[in-house]
Amino acid sequence: MTQTLRWFGPGDPVRLRDIRQAGASEVVTALHELPNGAVWPVEAIAARKALIEASGLGWSVVESLPVHDGIKRRSADWDELIDAYRKSLRNLGQCGVTVVTYNFMPLLDWTRTDLAWELPDGALALRFEWEAFAAYDLHLLGRAGAEADYSPAVREAAARRFAVMDEEDRRTLERTILAGLPGSEESFTSAQFQEALDSYGAVTPDRLRENHVAFLEAVCPAAEEAGVRLVVHPDDPPFPIFGLPRVVSTEADVSALFERVPSTANGLCFCSGSFGARPDNDLAGMVRRLGDRIGFLHLRSVAQEGERTFHEAAHLEGSAGMAAIMKEVVALSRAEGRSIPMRPDHGHQMLDDIGRKTNPGYSLLGRMRGLAELRGLERGLAHV
Repeated sequence: MTQTLRWFGPGDPVRLRDIRQAGASEVVTALHELPNGAVWPVEAIAARKALIEASGLGWSVVESLPVHDGIKRRSADWDELIDAYRKSLRNLGQCGVTVVTYNFMPLLDWTRTDLAWELPDGALALRFEWEAFAAYDLHLLGRAGAEADYSPAVREAAARRFAVMDEEDRRTLERTILAGLPGSEESFTSAQFQEALDSYGAVTPDRLRENHVAFLEAVCPAAEEAGVRLVVHPDDPPFPIFGLPRVVSTEADVSALFERVPSTANGLCFCSGSFGARPDNDLAGMVRRLGDRIGFLHLRSVAQEGERTFHEAAHLEGSAGMAAIMKEVVALSRAEGRSIPMRPDHGHQMLDDIGRKTNPGYSLLGRMRGLAELRGLERGLAHV
């Protein structure tokens, strides 16, 4: 594997030299300062790449080139947004950035309900709790029809949870869910979010799938010409939230997408944490069966706690079965003779990083531990 860490640009508390010392050879990054839908200019891409290379690192994977919600909803400005996306792909290819990560989640990118959940060893983890999420949806946002999305037991638990929350607890939960996590494409207040939700009122799961196919059919030819591979990141969490459809949550979802758009530019960012939050996803089997489509790996593990509730585990622990996944990755790399870009993801906040300013999930030491563990696992399996 090509070992990478995510870097959020010059404002990231984690410096490029920190990443190099952690053992990575590349960074995964984006022009986060540009708004969704804007063309990424060649000059800006080249300048960022030069900055990275001056530190002794490489940049071949973008995460992410955001897909504007107007494309996901197929709004009136779809043609203009598609044209801008094609131009960005061509400009990235011209600069030698050849893997472009994106997602097709409506409105919200990855979502959690707790950014500092304390583990037994004192480290802090990200967590998604279905009852806390329901408390926000039902009692703070007050979304019409939300009751139908939760079982009676969850509705009762959410009501109890809400009743004991003070104003600061409620504001924290709102900010955590809506204010935007690192790499997220949007942030909202509750009022803004409700308005945005309304704009998706006619977008059913089937309609979102068709819009996704239309997007790929429109941009994959430009990606092929530019020598760029698009890799879709799965939904996180991998089930519907706020009544919004999510259509990249299972192996069947991804396989159907590849069947509909067989372009070689249509690939997968295999995230073992996102897919792993669903117990019905066979993670090692997905690597084996979808391997030729995998252009980028997010290797992390979550610990499933119950109904739609999980927290970020240490990379070799939790529910993922990382040894079995890595065995398939090693076999794939050998069979195809390629080094697949990989990054550890959502590391624990631990040791000296506790109390420091960090991006949630992206402090240095927890990810450095994950990178070292994954590196050792790969090397051990490669010599078996």
